[in-house]
Amino acid sequence: MHEPDASGFVSFPAPTDLSLTLGPIAHGRGDPTIRFGPDGIWRATRTPEGPATLRLRPAQGGVEVSAWGPGAAVAVADAADLMGANDDPSALVPKHRLIGELVHRFPGLRLPRTNRPFESLLPAICEQKVAGVEARAAFRGIIASHGEPAPGPGGLRLQPTAATLAALPYFAFHQFGLERRRADLIRHAAALAPRLDGASPAETYARLGAVPGIGPWTLAEVGRIAFGDPDAISVGDYHLPNLVAWALAREPRASDARMLELLEPYRGQRGRVQRLLEASGIQAPRYGPRMAPQRIARI
Repeated sequence: MHEPDASGFVSFPAPTDLSLTLGPIAHGRGDPTIRFGPDGIWRATRTPEGPATLRLRPAQGGVEVSAWGPGAAVAVADAADLMGANDDPSALVPKHRLIGELVHRFPGLRLPRTNRPFESLLPAICEQKVAGVEARAAFRGIIASHGEPAPGPGGLRLQPTAATLAALPYFAFHQFGLERRRADLIRHAAALAPRLDGASPAETYARLGAVPGIGPWTLAEVGRIAFGDPDAISVGDYHLPNLVAWALAREPRASDARMLELLEPYRGQRGRVQRLLEASGIQAPRYGPRMAPQRIARI
C-alpha cells in the first residue's frame, strides 16, 4: 500500500462509534465517496488544497488517521471534526425516558462535521421529495459520469467539482433521474459554491436559504453534516414527523408542526434527537403504500 502523504492520531477520552457517527455521510451502500471496511473507514473529499482520500482506523485511546493526495494535510487536520471529537453529546438533556435510554444505548454516537457544505448539498438536492433508491442512484450516476478517481489506494471516487456541475446543461442530469427543477437547482448551487468556502454556518444558511428550491429540509441536511449542527431538524421529511410522534407520544401520525411541538423541549439539540431516533430503528406503524419511486430517467 502507498505510504500516506500525511498522518496523525486523534485522542478520544470518551466512547466513540465511528460507523454510527459517520453513517449519515454515506448515501446508500454503493456511495463511491466513502467505504466502511475491516481496514478502516475511507472517505474521498475535496479540500481547499486539493483532493484527498482519508482513512480512519480505531486504535487504543483514539483513532489513527492517514491521508493521500494534495489535500492530505488538510484532511488530517479536519479529521477530529469529521469524527465528532469536538462534538458535545452531553449538551442533550433527556426530557423523555426513551431519549435517556437511547443516550445510554448509543454512547459513541456523535455528530460529524465535514466542513464541506457543497459535498452535503449535492446529495441533499438529489434526495428532495423522491424515494431514497432513486436519489442514491442519481447521486452515484453523477459521480460515475462527472467525478474522478480519488488519490491514494482507497479505490474511491470524488464528487465532481462545483465548476464542472455548474457548466453542465440541465438536460445532462436527465439520465440520472433528475427533472429540470433539481437539475437547475444543482447548477445554481454549484455556481454559488465558491461563496460557501470558509463561510460560517449562519452565512451559509442565509446564502443557501435565499436560493429558491432550498428550504428547511435541505438546509438541515447540509447543516447537520457540514457543520455538526445539533439543532438541524429536517422539517419537511416524509417519515420523520411520524417517527418523532410515535417515539415521544405514541401517536402514529403527525405533521411538521406537531413534530416541532414535541421537540420544543430539546431546542438547540433537536438534530441530535433526530439522529438518536434514526439510529434506534424505531418505526411508526405503517398505513397504506410507501412513497413510490419516480422513474424520471425513463420519461
